[in-house]
Amino acid sequence: MFGREKKTASPDSSSGKETPYPNNYYDPDIGRGPASDNDDDLHLRFSPSRERRLLAKIDLRVIPVLSVLYLLAFLDRTNIANASIFGLQDELRLRGSQYNTALTIFFVPYILFEIPSNVLLKKLKPHLWLSVCMFGFGLITICQGLVQNYSGLLATRFFLGLTETGMFPGSFYLIGMWYRRSEAQKRYSFFFGSTSLAGAFGGLLASAIGNMEGLRGYRGWRWIFILEGLLTCIVAFTFFFVIPDFPENAKWLTEEERRYVQIRLLKDQGRNAAERPISFRDVVKVFKDYKIFVGGFMYFGLIVPAYSYAFFAPGIIQTYGYNRIQTQLYSVPPWAASFTFAMVVAYFSDKFKHRFAFTIMPICVAIAGFAILIVVHDNHHLQYGALCMVTMGVYSAMPVVVCWFNMNLGGHHRRAVGTAWQIGFGNIGGIIATYAFQPKDKADFYRPGYAICISFICLSAGSCLVYAASLLMQNRQREKAPRSLLTEFEKTELGDMNPEYRYLL
Repeated sequence: MFGREKKTASPDSSSGKETPYPNNYYDPDIGRGPASDNDDDLHLRFSPSRERRLLAKIDLRVIPVLSVLYLLAFLDRTNIANASIFGLQDELRLRGSQYNTALTIFFVPYILFEIPSNVLLKKLKPHLWLSVCMFGFGLITICQGLVQNYSGLLATRFFLGLTETGMFPGSFYLIGMWYRRSEAQKRYSFFFGSTSLAGAFGGLLASAIGNMEGLRGYRGWRWIFILEGLLTCIVAFTFFFVIPDFPENAKWLTEEERRYVQIRLLKDQGRNAAERPISFRDVVKVFKDYKIFVGGFMYFGLIVPAYSYAFFAPGIIQTYGYNRIQTQLYSVPPWAASFTFAMVVAYFSDKFKHRFAFTIMPICVAIAGFAILIVVHDNHHLQYGALCMVTMGVYSAMPVVVCWFNMNLGGHHRRAVGTAWQIGFGNIGGIIATYAFQPKDKADFYRPGYAICISFICLSAGSCLVYAASLLMQNRQREKAPRSLLTEFEKTELGDMNPEYRYLL
């Protein structure tokens, strides 16, 4: 499995047998070979206050950088909705469902290359892979502002999806390798909140850029793409030096801090096999666990309403009688409300060390919002409030679903593949979302689109219930099972399939 390697033996305390370790096997708890007597001393030297300072240091280096990265990715992905309000469809002479097709083609490479991207992320290191991808989608966004016809729009949307494919799963994978399961939700939700901030920022920015209509012969929608893409390219250059790598490679921590981070994660999640690359056999083994597929459906059901709102909310809000600038400004408050609500949900989820209830509650809020939109068509204030409920519910449930699934995957290999699968499969819902709201449905108050969104949210809720029941059942089975006689190396390779691993509900 590891190629040509020299093997040494070390005693396994549970079985009393000699355990073969490859010479490139690095264990973050015991180093190479026998356990270190200094690990307990190191753990004792980190008082609670010192641990909090270390966590604050990690937070300031990891979370803001990745949040800005994904904010710009989501902004460049969804600013086509703002551009549409400023005349994109008219100037490019888009007819029928051509606009929807342009939205759809983004998801083809975005879905297909999620897993390969996470494999490359581990191989090339995050600071290199993520910054290169970031510069790529910034450059393509600029090109999107220069297209002259429908074919050009399709081409740029395709390559935008290709370059953005690693942003979301790669960032979630990286965050998951820094934090314990009980403290991860606030960080995940703050990171995921960058999508809400991108929506709010995009609306404000578009309302300002729209005033550049006709400058140097360009329509306002072109300036939206050009300026936002240029901003992304500039940030990508600086982020090459500041995007964090995995804990074992973090040069901005002292040797003692790196070792302590590894020890505290081992006690929470087990060994992670960070020392070896991901093989094709690793990928196949991950998909032998049925929970992987359930996790995909949990996210898939939420993606449909999430992208439906991101792509079509400006158009829906415009039907309430606002002009182009007012529409952009009115698109901001729902995003701001969703960010605030998501952080409240994350705080209590971490406080109670529980995830399931904090997926169902926001889902119910979103369902109530869509139900109002289906039946109420003559009260714009209530309809606008319902849009806020939809955004709050969907964009609060999504980070909990991803964090819950991701942090229950043990080890680099299962987490890298499983996270990429969940995000990749879930984003198939983006294709459905692009066709959920058709121009012809405007006369029917977009009720077909709202009904589609409710159906998929219910699918997500059902999947969350199945996933929670599966975790509870496996935890109980493992509690009753006899003590494992697996070697430490075998436990590392199994990840969360190790009989001693306990899932977080």
